[in-house]
Amino acid sequence: MVLDLLKIVIPSLLVFLAGYLAVERLLREETNRRRAELNASNKKITMPIRLQAYERIVLFLERISPESLLVRVNQPNISSQKFHSILLSTIRTEWEHNLSQQLYLSAKAWGLVKNAKDGVIKLINTSADKVDAKAPSLLLSKEILDGVVELEFHPTARAIDHLKKEVNEFL
Repeated sequence: MVLDLLKIVIPSLLVFLAGYLAVERLLREETNRRRAELNASNKKITMPIRLQAYERIVLFLERISPESLLVRVNQPNISSQKFHSILLSTIRTEWEHNLSQQLYLSAKAWGLVKNAKDGVIKLINTSADKVDAKAPSLLLSKEILDGVVELEFHPTARAIDHLKKEVNEFL
């Protein structure tokens, strides 16, 4: 009697176990497929936004690059002190306008961008300390450009190079 019962129960358990494992595997594969579809869908949405963020940050870095900044903000009939103030205000405005882009950049990239901004500000401040406050703005511009030439690395170049590498990695 027990042997007859085992002849029925054991095959039933094996069939149940096989069915359970098949359904569990099917559900796992379906979950993985849906997750992959969701990731692909998210990439289609976020990729353009990330690329735009990288573009905006590169543009920010180009705009605060001393060569570009001096030409764009040039006002020859003002004192170096006033020009110094305008340069710093321009950088601050550009920075505030692009702060939200840090959401889309890696922590390392954002750190390099901050360092580049701080490097440009330091260069401007150091140059302003070397020029008389009442001197023409042209002298401050010259001192800043001389400072750029003396630097081992251009203040914004390292950050731009890193941003380009990151973009190439996720394209």
